[in-house]
Amino acid sequence: MVNINFIHPPDFKITRDRNTETAPLPKKVILPLSQHAGSPSEPIVKPGDMVKTGSLIAQAKGFISSALHSSVSGRVIAIEDAPHPIMAASKAIIIESDGQDMKAFSGAGPVRDMSGFSGDEIIRSVRDAGIVGLGGAAFPSHVKLSPPKDKKIDTLIINGAECEPFLSCDHRLMLERPKEILFGIQIIVKALGVKEVIIGIEENKLDAIESLGTALFRVKGEGLSMKVKKLKTRYPQGGEKQLIKTLLGREVPSGGLPLDVGAVVHNVQTVFSVYEAVRLGKPLYERVITVSGSFSNQSKNVLVRIGTPIKDVLEWCGFKMKFDVHKVVMGGPMTGVAQADLEAPIIKGTSGILVLGSKFELEDKETSCVRCSRCVEACPAGIMPCMIGLAIKNDRFDIAGSYDPLDCIECGSCSYVCPSKIPLVQLIKLAKLKTKR
Repeated sequence: MVNINFIHPPDFKITRDRNTETAPLPKKVILPLSQHAGSPSEPIVKPGDMVKTGSLIAQAKGFISSALHSSVSGRVIAIEDAPHPIMAASKAIIIESDGQDMKAFSGAGPVRDMSGFSGDEIIRSVRDAGIVGLGGAAFPSHVKLSPPKDKKIDTLIINGAECEPFLSCDHRLMLERPKEILFGIQIIVKALGVKEVIIGIEENKLDAIESLGTALFRVKGEGLSMKVKKLKTRYPQGGEKQLIKTLLGREVPSGGLPLDVGAVVHNVQTVFSVYEAVRLGKPLYERVITVSGSFSNQSKNVLVRIGTPIKDVLEWCGFKMKFDVHKVVMGGPMTGVAQADLEAPIIKGTSGILVLGSKFELEDKETSCVRCSRCVEACPAGIMPCMIGLAIKNDRFDIAGSYDPLDCIECGSCSYVCPSKIPLVQLIKLAKLKTKR
């Protein structure tokens, strides 16, 4: 069951009015083979090989997998275990940049005409470009564009909610590249064959609503309905199931997917990457992230090459790690992952890097559950986090499994509202690892 109860953490959108800046070329990139949902990609290069920016260096291994491209030109120096921002360590292709940024594609060439592209050709272009969901889930985008024939898709939802505190990379993209986003939407519409498009944006981004709304007047599509919908600012408004419930009034069943209720959801930055891949022939090797946190003078929205070590990005932004730093988090504060090694790289699913000071350190220690039910009321998936947490603490994975932990979207709302400071979302993640549907 999708719960309509949401929470309202402070938004801390420090960078909402700061234009996107381009980070310098990294001297070295670390490109993990596992940075998407599904099977890791398979290397097609070896140490010593010379590559260009955008060169295919690892191919998808299976249908739910993704291709990987070099984000710099230079020499492959190793294929070995390296720091990973989520998995601690993972096999990666390490490339030393030559500083030339020579492209493997004609980035300055003419825009490709879309009129002759079929749906299958669009899907192939998206697959070959290695595009995954850039909102965080990193699910291969070509899979979403290839629903089973027995699933009738009638609506495409574009997720511009960006409900996580601090993050503003999607917001800036909607302000700075609205025409390209709308082109990307039209490309996806052609691939899916839908007639209804809804762009959902939270009401704390009125300028983005106006930006895309204005650009919509120039869009022509026979029989196509495309509109921008203003959403209430609340968390986790950007969850796929929550967005579908809010915009369409449809409930994705437990264990189901959006396509089970006739919808496909894509993040705005994913849509922009689809535009670049199909119209410009550009693979996914860079993305916009937000670098923010407790130190506003260093906070930026940054176009950064995938594979750049986190340390390099922070140093360029002015973080010398001499501040009163409590924690560095990849992602937002609700769903992000604390980093133990700043040599770990930016990956496809990285939406932000937060440098948090001591004021974000929890002062209260964890205590016993007081059965207040706040976590149940806050849970957007309609499960009982307190019961799953209690079962896990007592090593009763069988009992935890009976409370549907796989329906958890890992938004962190339960941990946020818990007065006993119990790390409920971490306990549920553990339950998910031990539970099979």
